[in-house]
Amino acid sequence: MIRAYIVEDEKRSARLLEKLLSEYCSQVEVIGTSYNVPDAFEKIKSLKPELVFLDIEMQSQTGFDLLKNFSEINFAVIFTTAYEKYALRAIKFSAIDYLLKPIDVTDLMEAVNKVEAQRKKNLLHKNFEVLLHNFQHKNNDLQKIALSTSEGLHLITVTDIKYCESDGPYTTFYLKNAKPILISKNLKEYEELLTPFNFFRIHNSYLINLREIKRYIRGEGGQVEMNDGKLLNVSKSHKEEFVKIISANK
Repeated sequence: MIRAYIVEDEKRSARLLEKLLSEYCSQVEVIGTSYNVPDAFEKIKSLKPELVFLDIEMQSQTGFDLLKNFSEINFAVIFTTAYEKYALRAIKFSAIDYLLKPIDVTDLMEAVNKVEAQRKKNLLHKNFEVLLHNFQHKNNDLQKIALSTSEGLHLITVTDIKYCESDGPYTTFYLKNAKPILISKNLKEYEELLTPFNFFRIHNSYLINLREIKRYIRGEGGQVEMNDGKLLNVSKSHKEEFVKIISANK
């Protein structure tokens, strides 16, 4: 049984979540609810839940403000939010689960199951390490991303990624001074996360770090030579936009 605590500034939303957990997640026992950050902090310290369902935006404070109060986070978190874009990039970078309101039952069940699996592997502290690091270091050059594999969780500085290669439902990350990492997620998901960090999709198969380009070789689509000597094809459909971007960065 997973002892869970709900932090939610709307009583109606809290009651609905508790009802869904009771009906669809029998492995979860709700041991309490708070509607603001100060009360949640004291209750969580006292009750020591194993899982916290945490609303992102609460009155004058946020769920992140609550987490920063803890010197050590020894519980799992599933964020809940009605705002699809609000701070979700930071959450996705840390590989922590979130639920969009109104909460979908299937998503809820999947998130709880993931928490169970992560608890067994003792990986949770690494997720929060990435989340809090990225909130404390706003500089894009210092941002980290958590990459989950069958072997564990890899914490990677974004600027250390040279390029990513798609292979159907999988993505391989090629890194500076480290072995490639294979992730069981498709490249599109990482394209959305990394594009704001000077990455560009040059081909259906490749998402590259623009800082790692050595030169562009012209052709029908052309090729890019990366700093490590690797040649990657540029598709015709991406060529025009790509050439504009690299020309503007000269």
